[in-house]
Amino acid sequence: MIIENTGLNGMSSELAHLDESAEKLGFVRWQWEYYRATYDLKLEDRANREDYYLRFNTRAIEGKLESAHAVLQVESVYIGRATFPHGLDYDSPIPQPILNAASQRLQELKKLLA
Repeated sequence: MIIENTGLNGMSSELAHLDESAEKLGFVRWQWEYYRATYDLKLEDRANREDYYLRFNTRAIEGKLESAHAVLQVESVYIGRATFPHGLDYDSPIPQPILNAASQRLQELKKLLA
């Protein structure tokens, strides 16, 4: 599920600041290459015993990710249910408490990057 109207799409930040801000909120930069990076945050629904991942993609608009001074721009934000053994189901409905937690983290990230 793509999350619209987060205010993050198009925001840019130096890699070091983005990493620091994302880590403060529990995001981890998992997938990356020279020009792209993906940040994930695991959200647990204990009631249903399901895990969800809030994810945002970034792309380098200046420099490469091997430099802390590279500038990255947020491209899209989305959330999905974790599937076994690995993967995300983006079509499953997301419980409202998980969506609320995701929205809160995204607003906190937006404040840190502003």
